[in-house]
Amino acid sequence: MATFIHETAIVSPSARISQDCYIGPFCTVGNEVSFGSAVRLDSHVVIDGKTTIGDNTHVFPFASIGLAPQDLKYAGEPTATEIGKRNQIREFVTIHRGTTGGGGLTKIGDDNLLMAQAHVAHDCQIGNNIIMANAATLAGHVEIADRANVGAYSGVHQFCRVGFEAFVGGYSVVVKDAPPFAIIQGNHAKCFGLNRVGMKRRGYSRETIDKLNHAYHLLLSSKLNTTQAIEKIHKEIADCKEVDLLVEFIETSKRGVVK
Repeated sequence: MATFIHETAIVSPSARISQDCYIGPFCTVGNEVSFGSAVRLDSHVVIDGKTTIGDNTHVFPFASIGLAPQDLKYAGEPTATEIGKRNQIREFVTIHRGTTGGGGLTKIGDDNLLMAQAHVAHDCQIGNNIIMANAATLAGHVEIADRANVGAYSGVHQFCRVGFEAFVGGYSVVVKDAPPFAIIQGNHAKCFGLNRVGMKRRGYSRETIDKLNHAYHLLLSSKLNTTQAIEKIHKEIADCKEVDLLVEFIETSKRGVVK
């Protein structure tokens, strides 16, 4: 199929639009925007700044991507937004470009679902296969690892990380790093241990689940501080890459970990 641009859309002649794209009614596409193949903008979408959107990404009505960040220090510096392939960006989602103080790039990977009214602030780094439910909100500089879920109406504080396959429940306020494989919920959020149901659904072995569950028991229920719990995990749990990932996540945390 040839690219379709509706007669009411405003598309800069400098924008780079690949084959098979669809740009619907009343969309606005700025000078430095670049689309891969088969990108679809339904209607009333605004995309501006130095923004790249990968193949087969679908943007629903009233989304806004690549506009200036909500940061009072931002003074129009040339920063960017990068969005990967096969993403679904639903109605009223907002994604802001980076700042020079945060590396200059807001980046979203592949195969993500951002539900209606979700917000991704400046300099966030979002992985692959992530779900952000309705009105989930990320402050600036947040990192979300692959296959994590952020529940509806939840907020993640600036500079926090959400670990691999972490599950943040709805209406949560996350002010520290949310560890991988865990259930995190509340205001302020607490960690409720391993997401055993999620791990079973994703095909992890019983041995891996048991080792991770033991690691979380040491972290949360053994009356050890975090340093002592990590030392005991090193001694008692071997040959499990998932536990190693958890330990590395905790050891590299700058904000502390939700417990």
